[in-house]
Amino acid sequence: MPRPHRVLLVDDDALVRTGLRLILDSAADVEVVGEAGDGDEVITAVQAHAPDVILMDLRMARVDGIAATAAARALPNPPHVIVLTTWDVDDAVMRSLAAGAAGFLLKSAPPLDIIRAVRDVMAGDAVLSPRSTRQVLDHLSRDTAGAERQRAAEAMATLTAREGDVAIAVGHGLSNAEIARRLFVSEATVKTHLSAAQAKLGARNRVDVAVMAERAGLLR
Repeated sequence: MPRPHRVLLVDDDALVRTGLRLILDSAADVEVVGEAGDGDEVITAVQAHAPDVILMDLRMARVDGIAATAAARALPNPPHVIVLTTWDVDDAVMRSLAAGAAGFLLKSAPPLDIIRAVRDVMAGDAVLSPRSTRQVLDHLSRDTAGAERQRAAEAMATLTAREGDVAIAVGHGLSNAEIARRLFVSEATVKTHLSAAQAKLGARNRVDVAVMAERAGLLR
């Protein structure tokens, strides 16, 4: 049996951490391996517990989730980060995605959605619905300068036709499984094309790929 997905909980509210632990421990393929009560504890906790995924609160007293996300993602073999927020899409969420988070979850999300989010990032998907993806891209590209658009277009032009198809589908908020069905290929093939696209674009994650496709004008 494959080992469970290892999760680190980071939130300054002990009750929130307890609730998340109860939810995640109900899934056979997920294991909560540690907790941290503030962003300044994240690096030590990652080094101690080697999580695959961090559920990261954004607003904490000493070090906020944005700085903690950037620090965690700068580590060798970094864990995926899913930020926890009380708002759908706001400036703090935008900055956390720019810092390398794989997506975000509302703290009011149903228990099954929280478990599914861990599974999704481990499968290479972003934790963003198509509606949230559109909001994120609108927010990030609103003030994009012409030079950035040109650089994005030039970068996207380096992709093969299939890599471009996958990048555009990612930009529309589709999961790997949905892309595979749309393109009539396997999920493994989608992952291969997406990995190649990320490498060529210098993208850290799916969100970066989506932003690049948006800035290049390929999603409208």
